[in-house]
Amino acid sequence: MTGYSIATIPGDGIGQEVIPVGQRAAEAAAAKHGFTLSWTEFDWSCQRYAETGQMMPDDGVDQVRNHDAIYLGAVGWPGVPDHVSLWGLLIPLRRQLNLWANVRPVRLLKGVQSPLAGRTPEEIDFIVVRENVEGEYSEIGGRLYHGTDQEMAIQEAVFTRRGTDRIMEYAFQIASERKASGYRGHVTSATKSNGIMHSMPFWDERFEVMATRHPEIATSKYHIDILTAHFVLHPDWFDVVVGSNLFGDILSDLGPAVAGSIGIAPAANINPDRTAPSMFEPVHGSAPDIAGKGIANPVAAVWTAAMMLEHLGEVEAAKTLERAIEVSLESPVTRTRDLGGTADTAPCAQSIIAAIGQ
Repeated sequence: MTGYSIATIPGDGIGQEVIPVGQRAAEAAAAKHGFTLSWTEFDWSCQRYAETGQMMPDDGVDQVRNHDAIYLGAVGWPGVPDHVSLWGLLIPLRRQLNLWANVRPVRLLKGVQSPLAGRTPEEIDFIVVRENVEGEYSEIGGRLYHGTDQEMAIQEAVFTRRGTDRIMEYAFQIASERKASGYRGHVTSATKSNGIMHSMPFWDERFEVMATRHPEIATSKYHIDILTAHFVLHPDWFDVVVGSNLFGDILSDLGPAVAGSIGIAPAANINPDRTAPSMFEPVHGSAPDIAGKGIANPVAAVWTAAMMLEHLGEVEAAKTLERAIEVSLESPVTRTRDLGGTADTAPCAQSIIAAIGQ
């Protein structure tokens, strides 16, 4: 029987509540489809930072490197600055494991009502592909003249041809695969070349080059400001959207909001070369305002687990999890409150687990 080793990092806040649900769901799907999952849990979190001064130990990346995948809950908690928590855990994992492709599906699931009036599941179904290791999220820069009226902060963005080309190629590959499954076969580029005079014209130039390599895929490009408006006004226009680290981050939060709730949003940090484990994390964050209340939506964690299983080659098990999610969303009794239901975390989780066995 095939077995997979998963490094599990529940992290902070509701991550500690929803990741166990995702584990139970993944184990149920594994039992149904004839493989096993073994979990190694790591306590890396803001609580650990408060106790030790580190989000994870110095050799943390090496500790997870030999696992088949990483399943991460959330990072961040009041009292620990966000740049400390992210640069102490999430970003080192992404960069040192070369997880350069961030993939975030946006889909209006059956049973969920979009805040956009009258929209149907057929009209909101696209994928945001985000460059994940360079771009605007750079360590290059600094601050001068602290505490004076001349204080300044300089932040450099880094766009390499290698990094830009490979994320665009990855987006075109996804669009080709989706076209073979009946989708539009279309890639939209997020840019801002009318205001950012070096990196974004370069991005546009590379997008044009990559588009010529895929003549079977239709393309469009929009400046990020109007693109956010089109996400709301015309979500049916989109199939695959590719963006830089910052633009992709923004769009992949807006997308799930259009699809009903950020509480259902999954994400994958992919190492396409498979030289290290890929990492899978819900988009919703640690949500300190509801942490510990037992009301967090576990759907994103389960959908993220489905993405993990698909990446591991267990495609049918991943489909089982996705179908179970939709079954659980059919009734308001098993939908959580952010989706207009009445359920707490536990009834929603129980519904998903029960649906896996059906």
